[in-house]
Amino acid sequence: MDLIPGIDAVVELIILGVVVLGGGAGAAALLRRGDRSGTDAGATARDTDRGADTAVLDRPTDVSTGEAPTAPADRPPVAPPVEAPSIPEAPPAPPVEEEISLGERFKRRLTRTRNVLGANVAELFGKGVSDEAWDGLEEALISADVGVNATMEIVAELRTRAREEGATDAAAVLALLKDELRRALGTADRSLARADDAEPTVWLVTGVNGTGKTTTIGKLAAVERREGRAVVLAAADTFRAAAAEQLGLWADRTGARLVRKEEGADPAAVAFDGYNAAKATDADLLIVDTAGRLHNKRELMDELSKVKRVLEKQAGPLEETLLVLDATTGQNGIAQAKAFMEAVDVTGLVLTKLDGSSKGGIVIAVQRELGLPVKLVGLGEDVDDLAPFDPDAFVEGLFAEL
Repeated sequence: MDLIPGIDAVVELIILGVVVLGGGAGAAALLRRGDRSGTDAGATARDTDRGADTAVLDRPTDVSTGEAPTAPADRPPVAPPVEAPSIPEAPPAPPVEEEISLGERFKRRLTRTRNVLGANVAELFGKGVSDEAWDGLEEALISADVGVNATMEIVAELRTRAREEGATDAAAVLALLKDELRRALGTADRSLARADDAEPTVWLVTGVNGTGKTTTIGKLAAVERREGRAVVLAAADTFRAAAAEQLGLWADRTGARLVRKEEGADPAAVAFDGYNAAKATDADLLIVDTAGRLHNKRELMDELSKVKRVLEKQAGPLEETLLVLDATTGQNGIAQAKAFMEAVDVTGLVLTKLDGSSKGGIVIAVQRELGLPVKLVGLGEDVDDLAPFDPDAFVEGLFAEL
């Protein structure tokens, strides 16, 4: 029966063809015909040599399901490598701001007034001292918002001094004019008053809407906090929710404490709570914001008086009652100031927007007309642009390029 081996050979050749051409099914048939004990032993040897985990990862995909085999239940899968986090570069250091002297700040901010007043003086007296030159100086001073009354007084005194001192050219007249302007500004104490160490200092700030009152308070708080003082801000402008919100932003920015109530609350009650908070926390300073009252509204002015009375009942006489005026309003600012002086005892003025379209002669006008010192001036939008008023720096800034 020699045909049987031949048949076996043919069968084996068919199986090999299936393996080559048929893939997984033929492979499975071949495995069934092989020596299972030998195959298992070989696999075990390989697993032992290469490590169990590696053997799991190297196992081929199950062709019947298309899925990779899972790791043994008693071993977690090998985690992929983790890349080290990148370290961001440090941000560049902020540029060092240029230190600008007070005189230089006035010089830079008073360009408009200098163009109206300073340049005219050199031109008017360039051909000598004459009646025509004096008349031209009067017009220039009035155009610069010095005011008619103050202008007449200044020019009259200047003409007398020029005659007595023999000033016959532009340089000599300019020197006398600068001296007269300093005298017109006076020598009043312009420092902000403070209480003794036992009680909080109280500054009440008032003025018409749009003058920059709340911004002035925020800048004041920034200056005081920078000097290490604890500050409380009382949002007694309860007519506008936006006013309290704006003051709150300044409080967050400067590290001051804010005391406020709901919109429409009694402003005097806010001031009362503000002082109690300042005293309870040993604060150095309480700054009270008030509504931007129209100076021709009697009932609103009466309410302002009430706020001041409540504060004085708690704290005694206030250290400062500051009136904020917009320098761009010119002579209208004087009418506003007079109305506020009737409602509260104003101790000093803050002139804002002196750097904009204002004509800085208003500084002289308000002092001459009201007898109140200008204590602070706004020379721009930045926090440091709220500056103590210095008559010498102001006058030199008016004529800086002559």
